[in-house]
Amino acid sequence: MTTLQTKAVNAIRVLSAEAIEKAKSGHPGLPMGAASIAYELWTKHLRHNPKNASWADRDRFVLSAGHGSMLLYSLLHFFGYGVEMSDIENFRQLGSITPGHPEYGHTVGVETTTGPLGQGIANAVGMAFAESVLAATFNKPGFPIVDHYTYCLAGDGCMQEGISMEAASLAGAWGLGKLILFYDSNDITIEGNIGITFRDDVAARFRAQGWHVAPTVEDFEDLDAIDAAIAEAKSVTDKPSLIIVKTVIGYGSDKAGSADSHGAPLGESSLAGAKKALGWESEPFTVPDDVRRHYQEIAAGCAAYENEWNDLFARYRAAYPDDAAEFERWLKNELPDLRHMDELWQVPEKPEATRSASGTVLNKIASVVPNLVGGSADLGPSNKSEMKGKGDYGVDNRTGHNLHFGIREHAMAAIANGIYVHGGFNVYTATFFVFSDYMKNAMRMSALMSLPVTYILTHDSIGVGEDGPTHQPVEHIVGLRSIPNMKVWRPCDSTETATAWVDAITGHSPSCLVLSRQNLPQQKSDREKAFRGGYILSESVKATPDVLLMASGSEVDLAMRSQAALLAEGIDARVVSMPCMEVFDAQDAAYRESVLPSNVRKRAAIEAASSMSWMKYVGLDGTTITMDSFGASAPADVLFRQFGFTVENVVRKVKDLF
Repeated sequence: MTTLQTKAVNAIRVLSAEAIEKAKSGHPGLPMGAASIAYELWTKHLRHNPKNASWADRDRFVLSAGHGSMLLYSLLHFFGYGVEMSDIENFRQLGSITPGHPEYGHTVGVETTTGPLGQGIANAVGMAFAESVLAATFNKPGFPIVDHYTYCLAGDGCMQEGISMEAASLAGAWGLGKLILFYDSNDITIEGNIGITFRDDVAARFRAQGWHVAPTVEDFEDLDAIDAAIAEAKSVTDKPSLIIVKTVIGYGSDKAGSADSHGAPLGESSLAGAKKALGWESEPFTVPDDVRRHYQEIAAGCAAYENEWNDLFARYRAAYPDDAAEFERWLKNELPDLRHMDELWQVPEKPEATRSASGTVLNKIASVVPNLVGGSADLGPSNKSEMKGKGDYGVDNRTGHNLHFGIREHAMAAIANGIYVHGGFNVYTATFFVFSDYMKNAMRMSALMSLPVTYILTHDSIGVGEDGPTHQPVEHIVGLRSIPNMKVWRPCDSTETATAWVDAITGHSPSCLVLSRQNLPQQKSDREKAFRGGYILSESVKATPDVLLMASGSEVDLAMRSQAALLAEGIDARVVSMPCMEVFDAQDAAYRESVLPSNVRKRAAIEAASSMSWMKYVGLDGTTITMDSFGASAPADVLFRQFGFTVENVVRKVKDLF
C-alpha cells in the first residue's frame, strides 16, 4: 500500500469515526476495519458514474451490514455523489441524508435499504438475477449492453441470520456468476467474540451451497491480496463468489478487536488515540488536499465507463432498433392501460376461489407485460402463481420468468426487493398467507422503499380447513394492515381480484393480495367503485339504512345473505364491501361519508380474521363477527359454522344492537 493509498483508506476510517463521535451514536467498528476492502473495490473494480447514479449498466454495491453506514457515506462523499461534508457532520440527525442505516431513495448512491442484518445478501441475489435475465434477453454478439456485477459487503451478524443461508443457497442453485460477496470477518458482535455462538466454517458452507470461494485474505491491509481475490472472483462465471477478508473491528483505536468499538462512539480520548496511531493530523471533518484530489481523479475517470456504454448502446440501437426500444421500455417500466383491458374483466358465472381468479388475471397481465417476473416459495400449484408459457428461470434458462424460490419465504421477499430496485422488472411473490410472518420484515422494507412488489397470499383464513390452526391465519391481516405504505387487498370475487391486481401492479407501493382457498360466489361488484377500496355493494331499501354490514373477501357473501335475512326481520341493512382499507381510507371525506354515514351508528363488521382492523369503522356502538381465537382442524364449512360465520349468528348479533 502506497503512502497515498494509506492516507486515503485512513480518511474513510477517521471521517466515519468523527461523524459517529459528533452524533454520539453509531457503529465505528465496521468502517474502521473494512475501509481497505471498500477502497480497493471502489477505486479499482466498481464500474459506476457518480455523475449519474442511475446509469443502467453500473455495478451495484450493497452494504448488507447497514449499521456500518458511515463507510458508505464516506465513499459517496469522496466520490462526489452529493453527500457533502455538512451531511457527514449531520450523521443520524433529523432531516439529514445520512440516516443511521442507508435508505434507498433518500440518499443518492444507496442501492437498497438493507435494514436488519443479512437482508442485503438476499437483495444482492435479486440484483444479480435481474442482471442475468436482462443480459440473456437483450445482449447480442458484440453488444453486451447488460454486463455488470453485484457486490455485497456482509459481516458476522449477516452470516448468522437465517436469510443469508436461504439466499446463498438459491444463488448457488441459480449459478449467479456476477454476484460477489465480501465477508468482513472480524469475529466480533455486540456481545463479544462470536466463538460463543458461531463456529461455522463459512467457506465450507458456501462451497457446499455451490459458491466459488476465493483464498481468504488474511491481511486486510494488503490491497494487492484483496485485488487478486476480486480478480479471481470475476474470472469465475458459473458460480457466485465469496471473498473472506479477516479484518480487525475498530482498527487503529485502543478498542480495536473489541465489542466496545462495535455499536458506540469511540469516545474523545480513543478517537484522538486512533488518529495518532493512523498518522492523522488534519482538523476534524477536514481531509488533506492530496487525498481529496486522489479520490476526485478516480471519480472523474468513472464517467468513461458510462461514455463507453452510451457509445455501445448507440451502435446497438442502430443494429437492433426494436430490441433497443424494448430494453428502454423495460427500464422505464412502461405499462399498458390495464384498467381498460377488457379481457381482465371477463367474470365467470360460476363460483371461483379468488386464488384461481388471481391466476387467471396474472396470466392475462403477463401476456401484455413482458417484464413481469415472479414465483412462489414451492407452492406454485396451490397459489396459482405460474405464468403459462413464460419458462422457468435457472442455470439452463436465463430468460425464464417463473421463479422457483424453494421453501425460503424470507429470502424470497428480500430477493424480490432486490429485483425491483435493480430496475427493469415488475415482480411478484407467492405463498400461503400464514407464512407471511416468515417474510414480514422484507415486506416491511418493500413498504419503506415504496416498491410496488405484489405479494400473493392464498389460503387466507379458517377456510384452509383440515390443516388446522397452525396453517389458519387469523391475526396476520392485522399485522400487514399495520405496515405504513402497504396496501392489503382481500377481494370477494373475480372482479375485485382483477381490481386488486391492476391497482397493485400500477401502484407505487407494495400490495398484498389475500386470497381464498375455497370457491366464492360472484357478486355484483363494481370494478370502478372497487378501485376506491370500499363501496356500497348492496343498498338498503330506505335512504338511511338501519345498520351497516361491512365485510371483505369470503365474508362478503355472508353479508349479502344476512342482508336478506335481516330485512325479513324488519331491519334494513346496507352491505359495504371493503376489499382494501388503505385505499378506502385514502379517499376524500365526502366519499367515505357517503359509504359509511356517520349518523348510522349501528354497524357490524364480518371477517374471518381478528377484529382489531375493524374497530375504527364499527365504533363504540357496533359489533364484529370475527376470529379472535385460533381455529381448529376440520372441514372448512364445519369451521365457519363453529366460529359463528352463519346468517343466524349475524342476524343475532345485529339484533342485539337494537
